Amino acid sequence: MSAYPSALLALADGTIFHGKGIGAVGSTVGEVVFNTSMSGYQEILTDPSYSRQIVTLTYPHIGNTGVNAEDVESTRVHAAGLVIRDLPLLPSNFRMSQRLDAYLRGEKVVAIAGLDTRKLTRVLREKGAQAGCIVTAAEGETLNAETAVAQARGFPGLAGMDLAKVVSATERYQWKQGEWALEGGYADRSEGRFHVVAYDFGVKFNILRMLAERGCRLTVVPAQTPAAEVLALNPDGVFLSNGPGDPEPCDYAIEAIREIVASGTPTFGICLGHQLLALASGAKTMKMVTGHHGANHPVKDLDTGKVLITSQNHGFAVDPSTMPANLRVTHVSLFDGTNQGIARTDAPAFSFQGHPEASPGPHDVAYLFDRFISLMDAAQ
Repeated sequence: MSAYPSALLALADGTIFHGKGIGAVGSTVGEVVFNTSMSGYQEILTDPSYSRQIVTLTYPHIGNTGVNAEDVESTRVHAAGLVIRDLPLLPSNFRMSQRLDAYLRGEKVVAIAGLDTRKLTRVLREKGAQAGCIVTAAEGETLNAETAVAQARGFPGLAGMDLAKVVSATERYQWKQGEWALEGGYADRSEGRFHVVAYDFGVKFNILRMLAERGCRLTVVPAQTPAAEVLALNPDGVFLSNGPGDPEPCDYAIEAIREIVASGTPTFGICLGHQLLALASGAKTMKMVTGHHGANHPVKDLDTGKVLITSQNHGFAVDPSTMPANLRVTHVSLFDGTNQGIARTDAPAFSFQGHPEASPGPHDVAYLFDRFISLMDAAQ
């Protein structure tokens, strides 16, 4: 990788990693987290839940299938930066349209390769996710580690940061795309039995696709849409999407969800939507030490006793000690026992912390979409 410019990653604790810049020239700051997925780097980069986060991928070879125009989860890259061990210089895949490094430069994403991601992951695992700064030197420029450390220390952290309204759509829109197939690509699913209003707190496209595939006609609304506007659309159900940042500052969403659940409208939340449903129901959330990021996390369904392998991406969790009597725990993480799912006992509302739509990852928890359909079916 001698042709790539010099780059460094500085952590707020003063740790410095040197490597090569494989993305845009410049600097970026954010919370540094590690993701254990072996594939799906394009979906990870475009997941809005990674806003203001620098993603370290622990799998050593990233980029060996290039990128394409279809495997995206939003309209742009949302991750603040990318850290990898090795960038394959001869990627190959029949769907490939571009190399990963060219894609990163085109998206103006600062990224670094060639450093010891195992050591970095150990630091994050032992000390927790912390602020970091990636700097890629322009031609003739010298990297300044002290300045990079200062930039990292200047990042305020995600606690208290409301990012849902930052990444959300600004206008209401209709979603008509179903799931992808090898022959034909994405299906047209403009018609549907159920009208679902989906709150966009940073929604992933594959969530909308899986709902559309199950017969949902989707109206996607901005994060700050009041409950009255949503209920005026006469939805059969309301979906609360994933998203980045701290859920507690999202008071606009918490109040809207409280009204929607009280109306008796079937409600389903994922990731940030799960946390917001918990807050709207009277529980509290907490910042995690490292968070859960990966596609191999075991979760137990307490209703069936089954163990499910799931895709995860969150740095906050619902505090189980604060749950009121009208919330029932439905899923728990077998990594650390943290809450993974809840259901209201007094309303048709439930949620899941992980990502049942995967993309990337396993589809073990896709049955939750069917549960949402059953709730709407029962309400009709």
